[in-house]
Amino acid sequence: MPKVKLTILESRCRDGLYKQGDEFIVENTCPPICHELWHDIYPSVYVLLNGGELDYGESRVKSFRHRCGDEGRVLIQGEVIEE
Repeated sequence: MPKVKLTILESRCRDGLYKQGDEFIVENTCPPICHELWHDIYPSVYVLLNGGELDYGESRVKSFRHRCGDEGRVLIQGEVIEE
């Protein structure tokens, strides 16, 4: 079963929840990230956990990058990992 690794690429989180380089592995449950960010990325995480791919320009990939809805203060990357 695939897993999704979430990596914080940039952080200016107003609550200081993240720092650059923080990583979370998603299997079956929500990782310890704020509700706002999770709400934004959950659809992409769900697709990747279920074997799907996401549009990226002219190609399809098993990863994404997303800025949080709070003025883009956090940039997160999600990617499929297989162990």
